Amino acid sequence: MRFIQFLLEISWRNIVIAATTGLVSGTGNALLISLINRSVVQAVLPNALLYFAGLGFFILFMSALSQFVLIELSQNAIYQLRLKLSQNILASPLSHLERLGENRLLVALTDDIRILSHAVSALPNICIDLATVIGCLAYLAWLSNLMFALMIAFTSVAIWGVQTRLGKAKHLFAAAREEEDNLFKQFQAIITGTKELKLNRARREDFIDNHLQGSAKKLRQKNSTAMKSFAIANVLGQFSQYMSLGVILFVLPWFMHIPFPLMATYVLTSTFLALPMQNLLNRVPELMRGNIALSKIERMKLSLTHHTEFESAPEMSTSSDQFFQLDLDRVTYLYQPEGDVEPQHGEGHPPHPPENGRVRPPLHSEERGFLLGPISLTVRPGEITYIVGGNGSGKSTLAKLIMGLYVPQSGTIYLDGVPISDHNREWYRQHFSALFSDFYLFDRCLGFHRLDLDREVEGYLKQLQLDHKVQVKDGVLSTTRLSQGQRKRLALLSAYLEDRPIYLFDEWASDQEPLFRELFYKEILLKLKERGKAVIAITHDDRYFHLADHIVKLDYGKVEFERTSSPNYLNHQSDLTVHR
Repeated sequence: MRFIQFLLEISWRNIVIAATTGLVSGTGNALLISLINRSVVQAVLPNALLYFAGLGFFILFMSALSQFVLIELSQNAIYQLRLKLSQNILASPLSHLERLGENRLLVALTDDIRILSHAVSALPNICIDLATVIGCLAYLAWLSNLMFALMIAFTSVAIWGVQTRLGKAKHLFAAAREEEDNLFKQFQAIITGTKELKLNRARREDFIDNHLQGSAKKLRQKNSTAMKSFAIANVLGQFSQYMSLGVILFVLPWFMHIPFPLMATYVLTSTFLALPMQNLLNRVPELMRGNIALSKIERMKLSLTHHTEFESAPEMSTSSDQFFQLDLDRVTYLYQPEGDVEPQHGEGHPPHPPENGRVRPPLHSEERGFLLGPISLTVRPGEITYIVGGNGSGKSTLAKLIMGLYVPQSGTIYLDGVPISDHNREWYRQHFSALFSDFYLFDRCLGFHRLDLDREVEGYLKQLQLDHKVQVKDGVLSTTRLSQGQRKRLALLSAYLEDRPIYLFDEWASDQEPLFRELFYKEILLKLKERGKAVIAITHDDRYFHLADHIVKLDYGKVEFERTSSPNYLNHQSDLTVHR
């Protein structure tokens, strides 16, 4: 089973310790039942009480020890699961995560981790029950080979029947896991689309009846059918035990003489064996679902053992020191918003042939992708570059390429003449401070350990006119429950504190009132420029185009033109009009 292999990959030493302590505890249980049987059959054995007390104490001690050790190890494995999966999501390429979608990632971080946690938590008892079963079977074989052979024969038939049911259950659990992705998608729609659903009754009822309810019903049916298959498997396992006991008690004595002490010992041991075997059967679903969850995570390329982009990143110093130049040399990128397959280098082609030197928009962008480039661009310190263009022209994709969040399909990015590759891409990213249009606002200043951090933050809050709404203590902000425009201003805090050489703003001013929009273009950006920062701004605000040193206009993934802003800008404003 892949789940066991996975645990061994995490820490084979821990698994060995867990198995050893479980076997010792289970063997103790088998020895105890042997002593009880001998005492019942042979009346009072010499020193029986001493043996019983000593063995009982040993079993209790080993049971407690094994439980403590196994629980500690299993919880450590759960801890590693949660931490490593979170780390690997952060270390996975952004394009890959975007193709997976938020709903799949949420299921992996919540439901899959919960299922794997249950499977790992079941290991201590599984080890003990398994050792008990093995010890008791060995004892039964020592008592009577014939009766042991009969029990194994009935058990083998039952295992065959159980295996058939388990195969069906595994298939249903796998189908249910796939349906969970869709159900989480509906949950996400409830959270992000609450306003729209509240305002339209017909839309809300259609969503609940035909989407949310349908997905939940399919998941319920698949899980219910799978668990029923396990229930049948359980019944088959119990039936085999009953049949073997019935044959030994009522059928076998007709054909051969079996001493009563031997019969009593065998029946007592078999009865004692029923509980751990039942426990093992009951825990099979947890192991199977854990295996399915693990397989799902690995198909998403998020497994604990999968190579991530941070692993090869060297330890390279980063600072706010001025750089000389950032160059994009004929960079292209094939954007595929949906699908699980990562595009390979060299596979990107325009979705449609050029017409009159211009690429038309793809008719089916979801299926064929969107090709950006080839683009050549130079960014220098102390300059402001505007990236403009209509919606869907590729502005945000270009921004992610510039920052190293997307890997170019072809072409090369250079920083001060150094080509950027997998080896130094993590180092390269540390030169950027960015405010995305879909930014996330953390409620604390992460990554800063300055003694005067609070005082510095308070100064910025005052500049941004947020000091009357937000306070800071030990780097923790008192609130982030603000308007969208205020949240964007608050997001500037991290950018100021980072003090990186290159700043990128993705439609930052779009939600700002006129006063702060003016402040952004005429003060914030210009002050960054004066400090020698390279500033890149994605914008629709054509009234401020004259403030840029460079303007790059995109159209359907191509650079329509690139120019240096001049005093004659107003005479050419019509050429730069951005259609929204």
